[in-house]
Amino acid sequence: MTSWYESHIDRQIREAQERGEFDDLPGKGKPLHDHGELYDEDWWLKDLARRERLPSGIPPTLRLRREVEDLPDNLVRFRTEESLRRAVTDLNTRIERARRGLIEGPSTILRPLDPEEFVAAWHRTRAAH
Repeated sequence: MTSWYESHIDRQIREAQERGEFDDLPGKGKPLHDHGELYDEDWWLKDLARRERLPSGIPPTLRLRREVEDLPDNLVRFRTEESLRRAVTDLNTRIERARRGLIEGPSTILRPLDPEEFVAAWHRTRAAH
C-alpha cells in the first residue's frame, strides 16, 4: 500500500482544478512572457517599469546606480582627465541629491565616488591601450 500525503495547499489546487477554475485563464496556451529571449541583466528594472507603468521607464535613482556601476567599464570613452573629473563630480552631485531623497525613485545607499581613484584607473587604461 502506497501512502500519499496531500498538503492543504495541494488539496486546494487539486479541488480548484477539478472545479475548472484554471480553465479560462488569460494567456492559456500562449508562451511565457520573455521565453526564449536573450538574458538581460536589467530584466527586473524593465519589468518594474512596465508593471508600474512608469512614464519615463526606469526611475532616476536606479539609472544613477547603473551609471555608477558602469563607470569603470566606460573609462575609455573619456578623452581628457578633466572630462572624467566633471563626470565624477556630476555623479557625486546626483548621488548626494538621491541620498537626500531629492531624486525620484527608490532610496539609495550609493556612496560618493573618489575622483582620484577613477583618474588613476583612467591613466592605467590609457597606458594599456
